[in-house]
Amino acid sequence: MKPKELMKLLAKDSWMIVRVQGSHHIHKHPTKPGTIPVALHNKDMAPGTLNKILKAAGLK
Repeated sequence: MKPKELMKLLAKDSWMIVRVQGSHHIHKHPTKPGTIPVALHNKDMAPGTLNKILKAAGLK
């Protein structure tokens, strides 16, 4: 999965971009705790990184 696809998936679950630090877009949810950083690049994400982000977002 590419980072842009992941960002669309997070947006559907109400995660919003709160700030950008270089190539990292930091997402925050209105009710769920924590923040999720997503590095924006053109390559597919590493499977372990993708799974960790999905678990932290409560999507897996």
